[in-house]
Amino acid sequence: MRSSSAVTNHPLRVLITDDHAIVCEGLKQIIGSDPAFMVMAEVTTAAQAMQVVRAGGVDILVLDISLPDRNGIELLKQLKQETPSLKVLICSLHHEDAYALRALRAGAAGYISKQCAPDTLLSALHQVAAGRKYISAEVAQQLATQIGNDAQAAPHQRLSDREYQTFLKIATGMTVTEIAGQLTLSVKTISMYRTRLLQKMQLRNNAELTHYAVRHQLLPEISEQSNSVML
Repeated sequence: MRSSSAVTNHPLRVLITDDHAIVCEGLKQIIGSDPAFMVMAEVTTAAQAMQVVRAGGVDILVLDISLPDRNGIELLKQLKQETPSLKVLICSLHHEDAYALRALRAGAAGYISKQCAPDTLLSALHQVAAGRKYISAEVAQQLATQIGNDAQAAPHQRLSDREYQTFLKIATGMTVTEIAGQLTLSVKTISMYRTRLLQKMQLRNNAELTHYAVRHQLLPEISEQSNSVML
């Protein structure tokens, strides 16, 4: 049962931030079907999202993690610092095990997959609108496992956000130089992250990193089917 978010006299204003047009359209149609919500804007970059939020009027931000100009988790942290009351629902192609806990720790009110059913999206929005967290059974289990026992956390969950970001980019085949250019950091810095994450995960090389990411389903399945599932 959905929690009622219609305690105000007007629909809650939702900002969608996603760089895939077909996903934005699907989200807009689903959210617009519920009178409790109104899509006020759709943007494709972190910079645009920041501009709209700073202008005011956003009640809920539906945010992707993989944006062309900035990682969604980094954007989330900054937004929560500037606007603590902003409710953020992450909607990502990344498997929950990849980013859900990091997103919640950074201030997200919920995390859903782009492959979820429309009713799941609306239920999540109602939960978030009511001031509660929305987490799946899988994420709840991850949280329960880690409470008071960091030793049980999977190796990738013990990485810092920057190390984890570097890890996933290496796993997709990017070189240290390419990663440095994309993140606007030095090659030396990215090499340091790579060294540290290999040590923490007790792996030897990029091939083992890639194998680990695939085995744990940490890489998003980018496909037209995935992008259109919510339409």
